[in-house]
Amino acid sequence: MQTYEALRTQFARFINAEREEVAIVASASAGINPIANAMQFDHRKKVVMSEYEFPTMGQIWLAQRPRGAEIQFLDGVNNVVPTECYAAAIDERTLIVPLTHVSFVNGFRSDVAAITRIAHERGALLFLDGFQDCGTRPIDVKALDVDFYVTGVLKYLLGPPGVAFLYVRRELIESLTPTITSWFAQRDAFAFDTKRLDPATDARRYEGGSPPMPNIYMTRPALELLTQIGMENVAAQIERLTRAFIEGVRDLKIESKTPASSVGPLVVLRANDAKAMLAQLTARGIVASIRRDGVRIAFHVYNTLEDVRAALRAFEDNLDLMVRS
Repeated sequence: MQTYEALRTQFARFINAEREEVAIVASASAGINPIANAMQFDHRKKVVMSEYEFPTMGQIWLAQRPRGAEIQFLDGVNNVVPTECYAAAIDERTLIVPLTHVSFVNGFRSDVAAITRIAHERGALLFLDGFQDCGTRPIDVKALDVDFYVTGVLKYLLGPPGVAFLYVRRELIESLTPTITSWFAQRDAFAFDTKRLDPATDARRYEGGSPPMPNIYMTRPALELLTQIGMENVAAQIERLTRAFIEGVRDLKIESKTPASSVGPLVVLRANDAKAMLAQLTARGIVASIRRDGVRIAFHVYNTLEDVRAALRAFEDNLDLMVRS
C-alpha cells in the first residue's frame, strides 16, 4: 500500500496535481466510465466531441444515451477539427466536452487551452484524454485548466498495461457519485463494512477493485526514468525526430495526414495498401501501426535519427504502396 500511494503522489507531481486529485485505475476506460456514469443528463444533455477521439471515449459516452445523453460528433476538415467547430457546437445545453490531446488517427494536437476556455465560458466541463501524448512533453493540468484528465502508462509513460490514471479537479470530486464503485473506492477500504457505502472524499472514489501490484511496482521506475531525463528534453528529442521524418516524407512526396507543423509524437501517412506497407516495415524490424487508411509512425526519446532514416528508406522502397502528391 505504501508503494501504491507513493505512485499516486509521483504521478500527481508529474502532471502538477494534488495527490488527492488522482485515482489509480486499470485503463483509460476504467477512468472515463465512472465519470460518465456519475453525470446527470437533465438540463444539460449534450456531449460534444471530435470524430477523431479514440473509440473508447466515443463508445462510453454513446452508452449514456439511454440515460438522456445527446452525443454530437464534430466532423474533421482536412484531418483536423478547427477550434471554431467547437465554438459553434458548445452551448448552454452542453454538459461535457471530451477532447483528445493528440489524435490517435492522424497525430493532430488539439488546442486544449482555447477549447477549454470555450467550454468553461458556456458552463461545460472539459475531459482531456492524454493517452496518445502523456510522457512526450511536460503536462500541467492546472495550467491547462481541464476538469478531468485520463492517461495510461502503456504507451509513452513506458510502463506495463493494467495501470492508468484519472485526474479530477478538486472542486468536482465530491459532486459526483458514480454507481460503478469498489471496496477500494471507499473512505476506509480496510473497514470491510459490507453494509455501508461510504465513498472516499478524494479521487479514490473513482477507483476499481484491488490494484495489480506487480504492475504498480513496474510503473514507478518508468516515471522515474522520464523525470530523470527531463520532460523538456524528451519533448525536444521527439520534435527533432518528427521534423526530420516529416521533411523526409515531403521529399518523397508522400501524403501525410499529420500537419507539417507537427512536433510529434505521431505521424500518419496515407497509404494505398496500409497492410502491405505495415508488412514491409515489420520485415525490417520497424514497429508501426495501421489507423484507417494510414500508416502511423511514433517517436519517443529513445529513438534516433538513424531510426528516422531507416523508416524513410522503407517508405522510399515501397512508394507504390503509399498515396503520393
